[in-house]
Amino acid sequence: MSESTTLITVTGTDRPGITAALFSLLAEDEQIRVLDLQQVVIRGKLTLGTVISEPRQPTLLLKRLEDLALAEGVHLTVVQSDNGQPASVEEDHLYVTVMSAELKPVALALVAGNLAKSGANIERIIRIAAYPITAIEFQIIGAPLDLLQRTLSESPRIPGVDIAVQRGGLSRRGKKLVVMDVDSTLIQDEVIELLAQEAGVFEQIREITEKAMRGDLDFIEALTERVALLKDLPVSAIEAVQKQIRLTPGARTLIRTLKRLDHRIGLVSGGFHEVIDPLAAELGISLVAANRLEIFDGLLTGRVIPPIIDRAGKARALQDFAKQAGVRLSQTVAIGDGANDLDMLAIAGLGIAFNAKQVVQDAADTSVSAPFLDGVLYLLGITREEVENADRSSGV
Repeated sequence: MSESTTLITVTGTDRPGITAALFSLLAEDEQIRVLDLQQVVIRGKLTLGTVISEPRQPTLLLKRLEDLALAEGVHLTVVQSDNGQPASVEEDHLYVTVMSAELKPVALALVAGNLAKSGANIERIIRIAAYPITAIEFQIIGAPLDLLQRTLSESPRIPGVDIAVQRGGLSRRGKKLVVMDVDSTLIQDEVIELLAQEAGVFEQIREITEKAMRGDLDFIEALTERVALLKDLPVSAIEAVQKQIRLTPGARTLIRTLKRLDHRIGLVSGGFHEVIDPLAAELGISLVAANRLEIFDGLLTGRVIPPIIDRAGKARALQDFAKQAGVRLSQTVAIGDGANDLDMLAIAGLGIAFNAKQVVQDAADTSVSAPFLDGVLYLLGITREEVENADRSSGV
């Protein structure tokens, strides 16, 4: 049997003490229970809503609330209902995150329209980041996840706009292991192309890469042929390549923030330990899976030491990392950009396509198309303000 409830909404110019005054007044009736509460401030304008159980003396409460509104200089509305429900459990919520370097009304119109089409009710909208990209989060209830995902996927895509749908509760906040690809994800470069430049075989290696991208060669064949062209390259070239590597913007912020949240981080790559390991050590990452070049007398032999990390190998590495970290696959996040990452993205609790080709975006749970790796944090519900506050407190 549902109980009668009262919705109290306060709007006006924000200042200290308004929330305290409201709940001090409500505390005078010891039978009142708070069933739901939300508050947001946008550019100094307060909106505060709370649902309470039925007061003992509704008429007296209404009069006291009117006096409070007058004293605090705010607008206050009271709506009573005989169909009240207790506060929603967060596991029932879905979170829709909209991200873009230039967020325009058409993107929000698309999302809001699809939410309505799916029968979803918007309970809260907040901005979780303002730069370098804008990220807006919708908290909704009332629509099945699969229906909403299908509705959004069938809508026209807006270039430069990423839209992600996730469950709330522990399924979202319980992610404890983040595993990412290296080339064109953690870093802006393709390591084998940097090695090819050192060996003077860039064009030949690029041609093989293009064959693999067309599907004329599988990954292992392409890797084997490309590494063969590096035969007799001195080890000193690897050190030269390490100095050329450029981290993707936002990579350090992502890693630093995840560590503060006690997340484990792993790197999995079709590239090479000889180049990746020093970078991983610098970033404080101990979980690394990559290929290993065969070296003899200070020269590359043109061969890779088995086993080779290919598409299936990346998925196995994610599973191994999860076991080492003591977490379930549902608690993992995988980030990648290429077809070689598809198996890894598929088995992770959340698969994210980062600046990826369309086939990878279509297969992943969601995507980040802005060239900032820390945009992943917003998909985990971490706001830019939280990141910056933590940085300031630690002196970063």
